[in-house]
Amino acid sequence: MKLTISNLSKTYPNGTEALINVNLEISKGMFGLLGPNGAGKSTLMRIIATLQEADEGSVKFGEIDIINQKNEVRKILGYLPQEFGVYPKMTAEEMLDHFALLKGVNNTKERKELVKALLHQTNLYQIRRRKLGSYSGGMKQRFGIAQALIGNPQLIIVDEPTAGLDPAERHRFHNLLSEIGENIIIILSTHIVEDVSDLCSSMAIINQGKLLFTGSPIKMIKEAKGKVWKTTIEKPDLPKYQDNYNVISSRLFAGRVIIKVFSDLQPSVEFESSDPEMEDIYFSQIKMSETVKTAESV
Repeated sequence: MKLTISNLSKTYPNGTEALINVNLEISKGMFGLLGPNGAGKSTLMRIIATLQEADEGSVKFGEIDIINQKNEVRKILGYLPQEFGVYPKMTAEEMLDHFALLKGVNNTKERKELVKALLHQTNLYQIRRRKLGSYSGGMKQRFGIAQALIGNPQLIIVDEPTAGLDPAERHRFHNLLSEIGENIIIILSTHIVEDVSDLCSSMAIINQGKLLFTGSPIKMIKEAKGKVWKTTIEKPDLPKYQDNYNVISSRLFAGRVIIKVFSDLQPSVEFESSDPEMEDIYFSQIKMSETVKTAESV
């Protein structure tokens, strides 16, 4: 079953164009939606999750019309928003039982077995009787996935799930998503490049409401071979290089600045070729889109 997004647009009352004619097809597995804050990711996720209306276009999951058949969508949807609330004085076990009841699991024995299985799956069973208010950020995110899995969803949306997590919890969360994402569609919306490059076989880059790229991260990296160059410069010289070259990233190292430039040809003899990384392609796409936007507004 595929998720098909066609000509989707959304403009807010203040004039902000959150989505502009978005077309996307998503198949089974982990799909990464990558873009900076404010790119339109959350708007797209909320529309798919039936929490927000689009101005134009359609979204279909198989035969289900997501725009017009919201109740049908909710039966097969799991959703972990960027920020979600919990009752801090309830335990994970109690809260999951409550969610399962709301999802229509009325049989007490069946509900108890389901909650137990979800707690094991998300590695929360040993702390199932701790109050949710005492959970770390990573524990809460795993609890969020547990509630999203109630009802055997065929489509799961996770919005910025690893923001603020420490490396160990991020690793645990990646492993969990990988395990559950083999036979269903999971859309991972994030601004963290590593989340997409580590987990997703297919992805899209979005900025300022427009899709800039769709395809495979591996394909993107292959196509950028021989187009990424780097050199080390003095910090005061950075503005000059930004004016003269297509600088896509810069970082301090030992008091100097390593810059990367995206170019079909070697920019100058001081630059050496650099093996492209997902981050390089991402930054180049974002910069290109912003340059075009600036040129259009002049």
